[in-house]
Amino acid sequence: MAFYENTIVAKQDLAEKDLKTIREKYNEIINNSSGKVLKIEEWGLLNLANKIKNYKKGFYIHYKFEGDNTTLKEIEKKIKIDGSIIRYLTVKYKKLDIKNEFFKKK
Repeated sequence: MAFYENTIVAKQDLAEKDLKTIREKYNEIINNSSGKVLKIEEWGLLNLANKIKNYKKGFYIHYKFEGDNTTLKEIEKKIKIDGSIIRYLTVKYKKLDIKNEFFKKK
């Protein structure tokens, strides 16, 4: 199994309840498809560099997990049909840094 980071950008007009639902949904997807979530970071509402679908801001949720190809396919399949997600990025790593949190709320 390999290590991955997955960052999801959700719409800026979502309620706190909807964000919690999204966080738990993708946590379950990773854990149920032969993966293991190591850390979830909520970076909060941040400005986007460019408008995406007429949104200037987005809620960032960042997952650090261990998984395989099946896990990645399942996550990407669910993200593509989820209307509340405007962008996502998945990066593969040889070793994850779980201690540091770079976008910590102050």
